[in-house]
Amino acid sequence: MQFSDLPLNKSILKAVAEQRFHRPTLVQEKAIPLVLEKRNVIVSAQTGTGKTAAFALPIIELLFNKQDVEIGAKKIKTLVVTPTRELAIQILENFKSYSKYSNLRTTAVFGGVSLEPQKEVLAKGIDILVATPGRLIDLQIQGNIDLSELEILVLDEADLMLDMGFINDVKKIEKLCPRKKQTLLFSATIPEKIDELSKSIVKNATKIEINPEETTAKNIGQLLYYLPKKNKTDLCLYLLRNTINGKIIIFRRTKFGVDKLEQTLIKNGYSVSSIHGDKTQGVRNKSIEDFKTKKASILIATDVAARGIDITNVDAIINFDIPNVPETYVHRIGRTGRAGKSGIAFSFCSPDENSYIVSIENLIEKSIKVIDDHSYPINKPKHTKKRTNTISKHKKSRKSAASKKKKKRWY
Repeated sequence: MQFSDLPLNKSILKAVAEQRFHRPTLVQEKAIPLVLEKRNVIVSAQTGTGKTAAFALPIIELLFNKQDVEIGAKKIKTLVVTPTRELAIQILENFKSYSKYSNLRTTAVFGGVSLEPQKEVLAKGIDILVATPGRLIDLQIQGNIDLSELEILVLDEADLMLDMGFINDVKKIEKLCPRKKQTLLFSATIPEKIDELSKSIVKNATKIEINPEETTAKNIGQLLYYLPKKNKTDLCLYLLRNTINGKIIIFRRTKFGVDKLEQTLIKNGYSVSSIHGDKTQGVRNKSIEDFKTKKASILIATDVAARGIDITNVDAIINFDIPNVPETYVHRIGRTGRAGKSGIAFSFCSPDENSYIVSIENLIEKSIKVIDDHSYPINKPKHTKKRTNTISKHKKSRKSAASKKKKKRWY
């Protein structure tokens, strides 16, 4: 399927083509027609699968013929609620790119910056508002946001909002919106609490689930190194000098870990930028911009700070610390190998992280290739062979079940 096969007007298709997008991703192919039919939709798909365009493009189409040209006449028709400042900025950039040949006005409001400039933009009239929960509620209480004419509510990265404690705020925001509206919920996973939220907020929804193995792109190489924790920095430096080239994102679990590794790499002559929750918004924006423009070849980040950031042409990622949540692994490696390009993910596993690898491989239903030929090898965990066999049996049982279903249909 091509984007031109979707029922989008020519100006939107022109803007999409200028972004060099020609074929919709799986989640876009499934979600866009349903959103255009004004259905409530719940989508489960990992970061990096094109979820933003999956709701942004049909929303722009639905609002295209309702544009008010007069300044100040515009009322908020679409609200996108997202958990982090970086995600809000990224979504705003996407909406602006796709709607560049329209009169639709979009802005984003989020904490960490002054309220006044955001109030001034809102006063001029907005069609599409992207917001983090806390700042949205603050502005609404002060009388700067009116959601009475809202037509579409989008809850993006709902699982991350749950992790960050925003669910009560989300419920408050939903009550501020008209009862009659279209609601779209996007989440990397649908844990029990998100499922409960969706039942109370998204009525009569159509569900779309993109399985993790479908989102772990075939063009991303995955390599695993078992080594002592104390040798991770040495291995990282060795690979940077001898193996890994180009733009690289390194993921660490803690803010302290980010700062420590940044200092080490700078001392070794590398151009590095970093992002984590303790840095101001201005510093975080500059770090991302430096990485995008290649002033820094390496970006070190915690998961919350890096979630959803769309940076093109990332050649490799390094999981310096293995994530304890398996879905996070898929988020991380999805930072590379985007838009059909190839990428590679390196993972450093110390003995205390072995169980995390088990969970990751069970989720993606494949074994990650282990590299033994390095300076700090340790014995592989004893469970490796058993785990691989379990994955293989699981795949066979699924195929067998699918085959039985097909046979039943013939009868």
